[in-house]
Amino acid sequence: MKDLITFNKPFVTSLDEDFFNKLNRGLTSLSGDGFYTKKINKWLENYTKSNKALLTHSCTAALEMSAILMNINAGDEVIMPSYTFVSTANAIVLRGGIPRFVDIREDTLNIDENYIENAINKKTKAIIPVHYAGVSAEMDTIINIAKEYRLFVAEDAAQGLMGSYKGKPLGAIGDLGSFSFHETKNIISGEGGALIVNNEEFIERSEIIREKGTNRSIYIKGEIDKYTWCDIGSSYLPAEIVSAFLLNQLNLSKRITKERLSIWNNYHSMLLSLEKKGLIKRPKIPNECKHNGHIYFILVEKNKRDKIIQKLFENNIQVTSHYEPLHSSKAGIKYCQISGSMNKTNYCANSIIRLPMWIGLTIEKQIYIVDMLEKTLKNL
Repeated sequence: MKDLITFNKPFVTSLDEDFFNKLNRGLTSLSGDGFYTKKINKWLENYTKSNKALLTHSCTAALEMSAILMNINAGDEVIMPSYTFVSTANAIVLRGGIPRFVDIREDTLNIDENYIENAINKKTKAIIPVHYAGVSAEMDTIINIAKEYRLFVAEDAAQGLMGSYKGKPLGAIGDLGSFSFHETKNIISGEGGALIVNNEEFIERSEIIREKGTNRSIYIKGEIDKYTWCDIGSSYLPAEIVSAFLLNQLNLSKRITKERLSIWNNYHSMLLSLEKKGLIKRPKIPNECKHNGHIYFILVEKNKRDKIIQKLFENNIQVTSHYEPLHSSKAGIKYCQISGSMNKTNYCANSIIRLPMWIGLTIEKQIYIVDMLEKTLKNL
């Protein structure tokens, strides 16, 4: 194929005249918490069956709010995987806390629930499971450990919207959950995120933190005659025009998920023979999980990974690796701690290849990708 098959193409829903007419009718304000933001909050509350959903300008913001709500202070430790985006750890470090990394599972690349208990000590305050590729971590075990040791659970469900664990939406299982609507995700608004509040004790304070530490939200509801500064917080609201774009995407979320799962399943079927030959390892979806087709990855021999990526690019196929483990980063070494071995994290980070995944990727292009992958693997 002559044209480059890119790794990602953001799915942009129609911005036609009807969209802008509807936008104008509902756009009574350009700043946050207007008509569209409120509709999305309600959509997310209905979807997750949570006590409170609050749209934010990013998932990073939602994670930072989670850290404040959990009262992470200097020296407090929070258990999480090292194989995650920097925002997961940054949210804790910004509060003076210490991320404590444990290893991951090779099948899902999620935190290995069997290592969590060994990482707990008197400084431990919370666990942050990351639902990699929209596939749930083993939440029953994590929740049971958290209850036994009286720890908070804040799900990093950045990639997890429309995924579930035993029928329960990701982000709706722990005390708190965070979603991302960045353009690299399935449901997008360019930048954007949301905080899901499942623990009732956090509801009132979450609104205050999101509104710069003021009680403006209850002022808007008419419950007080003026608002004032009453807690720490920041400006975590998205602009209203961003919310309008996102609402259009959310209304198509089932269709988007169905199409991505179709592409994911095509890859999974076509790559079975390569796995049987021992050339790759495919992702595994635990029986209790329903995923959203966010990422299709394979694991290859680490000494061949970069050569494979380069060879596929020479054949107009853009594939990528993913996270560099936080425990080996400059900031990770400075601010974080490790519990146990990071062998699986290091192996997966050095072996992973993510294949192109986007709405509109044709079966012909997928066949070409898989054919070129097979030829490359056999020639290395």
